Parts: sequence; structure tokens; C-alpha cells
Amino acid sequence: NRVPLKNTSTCEDYRLLENMNKLTSLKYMEMKDISINISRNLQDLNNKYASLQPYLDQINQIEEQVSALEQAAYKLDAYSKKLEARFKKLEKR
Repeated sequence: NRVPLKNTSTCEDYRLLENMNKLTSLKYMEMKDISINISRNLQDLNNKYASLQPYLDQINQIEEQVSALEQAAYKLDAYSKKLEARFKKLEKR
């Protein structure tokens, strides 16, 4: 009970497969191009980040210095309040 294959049907099947292969090949080429562009853009971003790194390090250093200066200002404020309290105490005598 085999159905005999028609020659035209087989040719059409091969053409369909050939077209599908061509389309698949084109899609893979597009994906390759996209991947290459992504890779280039990533490399550019990495280079830009590397060029910014010294400035980012400086910002971190300044932030640490500002924090230390802020702590010193709080200590100085507390000390000046103690001195003021002592001075007022001495004034009352």
C-alpha cells in the first residue's frame, strides 16, 4: 500500500528545502552581523569605562576625604560646645 512519489512533488520538496536552507543561512548571517556589532559596542563600552576609571577612583577618594572631613567637623563642633559650656560656667563665677 505504498503511494508512489511523483517526480514533481519531490522536486518541489527539494526546492522548498533549498529555499528554507537559504533563508536559514541568511538569518544566521544576520545574527552573525548582530553579534559582531554587539561585540564591538561592548568593547567600546569597556574602553570608555577603562578611560573613566581614574576619574571614578578620584571620586571615591574625594568621597572618603569628605567623609573624614565631616567627622572632623562633628568632633570640632562637639568640642566647641564643650568649650562654650566651660566658658559660660567660668563667666558665672
